[in-house]
Amino acid sequence: MSPLSNLAVRDVETLIHPYTNLAQHRETGPLVLERGQGIRVYDSNGKDYIEGLAGLWCTSLGYGNEELVEAAAAQMRKLSFTHIFGGKSHDPAIELAEKLKEIAPAEISKVFFTSSGSEANDTQVKLVWYYNNALGRPEKKKIIARQRGYHGVTIASASLTGLPANHGDFDLPIKNIMHTDCPHPYRGMEAGESEEDFSRRLAQNLEEMILREGPETVAAFIAEPVMGAGGVIIPPKGYFPAIQEVLRKYDVLMIDDEVICGFGRLGTMFGAQTLDIRPDTVSVAKALSSAYQPIGAVMVNEAVYQAMVEESRKLGTFGHGYTYSGHPVAAAVAIKTLEIYERENIVGQVAAKAPHFARRIQGFADHPLVGDARALGLIGALELVANKETKAGFTKPGVAAKLASLCEAEGLILRAIFGETLAICPPLIITEAEIDELADRLGRALDQCEAWVAAEGLRA
Repeated sequence: MSPLSNLAVRDVETLIHPYTNLAQHRETGPLVLERGQGIRVYDSNGKDYIEGLAGLWCTSLGYGNEELVEAAAAQMRKLSFTHIFGGKSHDPAIELAEKLKEIAPAEISKVFFTSSGSEANDTQVKLVWYYNNALGRPEKKKIIARQRGYHGVTIASASLTGLPANHGDFDLPIKNIMHTDCPHPYRGMEAGESEEDFSRRLAQNLEEMILREGPETVAAFIAEPVMGAGGVIIPPKGYFPAIQEVLRKYDVLMIDDEVICGFGRLGTMFGAQTLDIRPDTVSVAKALSSAYQPIGAVMVNEAVYQAMVEESRKLGTFGHGYTYSGHPVAAAVAIKTLEIYERENIVGQVAAKAPHFARRIQGFADHPLVGDARALGLIGALELVANKETKAGFTKPGVAAKLASLCEAEGLILRAIFGETLAICPPLIITEAEIDELADRLGRALDQCEAWVAAEGLRA
């Protein structure tokens, strides 16, 4: 192993990296990226990489978009910061809230701004509790999420997240959070079961959970349209209609977590429109500003808003908010981002490119390492297995992580996620030729990974 550069040493001695083996990082050091343009980023040695995960599922318009840069600069010159506490306001926050109401996938009454998806989903938990207290139902507080779902890393949002690494030794999940089945057809469907049958079974399991807990205690259900960090899991046919029939039966709110799927990722403006979700509240972040500024939002329906009004009347204030809620620079960049989506027909472009993306990703299904190759819109994944027939795993973990490192050597940044799965989520501006280039680099890395698996004897 070559010695760490001066920049890498400085990194190791100063930074704590999220989602990183901190002990291993002290030995290997970071990949230091210096600049980006389009779908590519460049490291400190000048090497180019296709950013195949759009950063963290977020840089939808790619890198170096001058309109977004100028929107930020112009707003900084005009009004670099003001808050919206205590009834204060400013044009960018108002305009962005108006636009979000206009394009939302449900009847939305009001918008509350945050700085991230984690903050948005943390807020969702608090609002569910606040709402039911306002309605005189203090016992109706339980929120059902899903195994392998991802909703953030604050105490409440990490509790919603259904991944072991987010709970282990953090003393999570907190009270009143529970998890139902993961809707993963590749792993969950039984022999002879159709996707519709699988959906009905999952809905029945959810109903049984609600009845066990007591419907008077269950307040909300939260779900991503397509699961992200839990494995890029595309739900089976009929899943959300079946689930929502149960929710309506027991007066359980539907929280739609659009942090990854929102703003075009699935070929519709919101994932709810692709997968027939009828939400009561919606969380957004990431592509809201193409990640050029940190911003998220919670959109609520009129019933939830009226409950908030009544509680604030009783208590004297709505006692929740963040310093950067509706930050004027972040809001200005988000407004410009939404303008670009509309003007350039980004959603239509995604829908047009999605079949080609799916063909290239699903084309890896025949590779010896790939158990399942799945894609929807411009998000996809390869789930790796040791045995394609039995779906058995490898003798030790880390094959997807090895594949990600081999991709990096090929000039492609992807991410190993839960379940020996490699996630693919390029910027929405990627061209068909660039999709081919991404897939070609991935194919070379897959072949190298297959040779490594054989050399290491990782098949039982």
